[in-house]
Amino acid sequence: MPQAKSQKLEFVEPIGKRVLVRKDQAKRETKGGIALPDQAEIPTITGRIVAISTQIANDDDFPLRQYDKILFHPKNAIPVDLEHDNQLFVVPIEDVVAVFRREASTKKSNHKDEE
Repeated sequence: MPQAKSQKLEFVEPIGKRVLVRKDQAKRETKGGIALPDQAEIPTITGRIVAISTQIANDDDFPLRQYDKILFHPKNAIPVDLEHDNQLFVVPIEDVVAVFRREASTKKSNHKDEE
């Protein structure tokens, strides 16, 4: 009887309208430099996209790319237990509320240039 080998997962591919996010480290200090005790930790809801589902990648309505920094609502985020620090989460696209960009998005405008 063949023995089942344990397989190590190296990649998680989100399915449906979801993205895989590596959550940023929680803040332990305020902007003013005041150190916070562990129980007063400010919840962090930003992170970097690690992988995007095919459905999202092919949808022009969602301008997300791998490595984008995003702001997301953590309520429906599903933790992925692949790492010891549990910083990976599968996040439904409707819980991604913003993407951080260095430049404004260059979408086509319906307005005519004024002369």
